[in-house]
Amino acid sequence: MESLFDEPAEEARRAHEPLAVRMRPRNLDEVVGQSHLTGPGTAVRQLVERDAPMSLVLWGPPGTGKTTLASVVSKATSRRFVEISAVSDGVKAVRDAIAEAKRSLGMSGRQTLLFVDEVHRFNKAQQDALLPAVENRWVSFIGATTENPFFSVNSPLLSRSLLLTLQPLGDEEVREVLRRALSDERGIRAKVTPEAEDQLVRLAGGDARRTLTYLEAAALVGDGEITLEVLEKAVDQAAVRYDRDGDQHYDVISAFIKSIRGSDPDAALHYLARMIVAGEDPRFIARRLIVHASEDIGMADPTALQTAIAAAKAVEHVGLPEARINLAQAVIHLALAPKSNAVITAIDEAMADVRRGNVGHVPNHLRDAHYKGAEKLGHGKGYLYPHDHPGGVVAQQYAPDELAARRYYRPTRHGAESRWAEVLERIGKALRGR
Repeated sequence: MESLFDEPAEEARRAHEPLAVRMRPRNLDEVVGQSHLTGPGTAVRQLVERDAPMSLVLWGPPGTGKTTLASVVSKATSRRFVEISAVSDGVKAVRDAIAEAKRSLGMSGRQTLLFVDEVHRFNKAQQDALLPAVENRWVSFIGATTENPFFSVNSPLLSRSLLLTLQPLGDEEVREVLRRALSDERGIRAKVTPEAEDQLVRLAGGDARRTLTYLEAAALVGDGEITLEVLEKAVDQAAVRYDRDGDQHYDVISAFIKSIRGSDPDAALHYLARMIVAGEDPRFIARRLIVHASEDIGMADPTALQTAIAAAKAVEHVGLPEARINLAQAVIHLALAPKSNAVITAIDEAMADVRRGNVGHVPNHLRDAHYKGAEKLGHGKGYLYPHDHPGGVVAQQYAPDELAARRYYRPTRHGAESRWAEVLERIGKALRGR
């Protein structure tokens, strides 16, 4: 008689679960994306198929499937699944879970999979509490983190675990998640227009959980049909007309760079925000900043390149949404920096000469003189070692004869480059013996 009530109760419980939870894959074959981790012959599949004890650290952005993989592994191996959140649980919860796992292992031989979400939020003492259980295989440990585990997870715990990196889902993978939620019995019954589907994919930003949450919210508003207008009302976010493969992509990034070049930080921040909200790849934005730092600023502010590279590293280590702050700082720095295109002009003119055949011969006194017979050829003869002379600069020709008079780098008087202009003028006189 009890079973008659269990099944409806279970159905009722699942009906109240969030769509993202209901649609969680039940096996590895249902996992969308991360094929480098779940495909044939991969570590996760081997661990599942062989039902071997394991310890994993899953590193990746939100919504890429860390909890999903842990749940699937647990179901596939018939292990007890115990989930702890490092946000709300402490050492007591860890120790209680380990104690229960030891009892289960001793009494029934059933193993426990202990999943610790946001494991990077545990301090050193809390992470150390996991070590005996991992070391003695009382549990199969899976830790999930959105932060670089080499900085946020204790070395002893990391060394005992297999580190697996999850990637943000691509647009087509997010689209597959959406369409599955609309066709699967566990999902929702609604019609989604192509424009609304495209916007859901853009809003996802590679996060499957986010797009399912937005889909569920829109279904409540849309009464069976989800249009772009319904979606905008449901998520309180206007659709940004932005196609990452079309005109908007090129137009916005062009305006972005030209605003920085024009020293308008507010316009540059507008275009940055537009790209981030539309789901542009932040790594693409960071790469453009690195190029701009040398192309349009260069030696006028040599720290601009350092700032751009630091922002790019922040994007890799932190990811969105937090990395928006690092990108904004870099944009403001580059926009306000003094401008100079002397660097790109210099290298482009030098390369143009080379392509035209203006290369000449390396002067004899600069040629390699370390091998046997070089002296007979006159290689190295007459070379003056700069460190033997006051100031470290000595009158000497370095360029080929044909290019001795060419000047590629012509520094401006903008910002720090004015100092380099003075240095170059002083060195030039010394090199020419004036």
